[in-house]
Amino acid sequence: MIQKKLTALVLGGVALAGAAVLGTAQIERLDLNQMVQRADDAVVGTITSRNVIRIDHPVDGAELYYTSLTIEGRSLSTNAPRTVDVWFGGGFINETQGVFNSEAPSMDDQKVGNKVVAFYKFEENMGGDLSGNALMTWHGGLYRTFESRRTTFVQGRGNGYAIPSNVRLDDLDAQVKSLAAAKQK
Repeated sequence: MIQKKLTALVLGGVALAGAAVLGTAQIERLDLNQMVQRADDAVVGTITSRNVIRIDHPVDGAELYYTSLTIEGRSLSTNAPRTVDVWFGGGFINETQGVFNSEAPSMDDQKVGNKVVAFYKFEENMGGDLSGNALMTWHGGLYRTFESRRTTFVQGRGNGYAIPSNVRLDDLDAQVKSLAAAKQK
């Protein structure tokens, strides 16, 4: 009897602690305006390479894995040609060396050859003293494109994302240019 009460008390405490954590955990929702305001820029182009590195750092720890995607295309805010490497946490060097990250873009989204839109911001230290262009909100900063009726569309990700529904690339282009110009004022 005492064992059952003790077990129930422990399980109740664990449930309460779990509820407290879930109650405070939040995923930040950014609309397009907020994304453009926080990002350094957005690029539309083709993923031409994908690379995973490992950093063993004396302070931040061993086995920090980061993935970079090289995207060749153009800036959405200026139309200038742009080749940019964007980084996010996680990735695998081979089948046994690496780490999954639930916030990383899906493997399908990261494929070399994909045409994408990526929002990024330069970070001095993403961890392990790695500096570079961090993919904004990681999986929430990368959007694939597709062709339909001779028009390019950017694939939306749903409510709470900067691009919630499919949008013509031309329309997104105009919106980003307008928001970026307002940001400069």
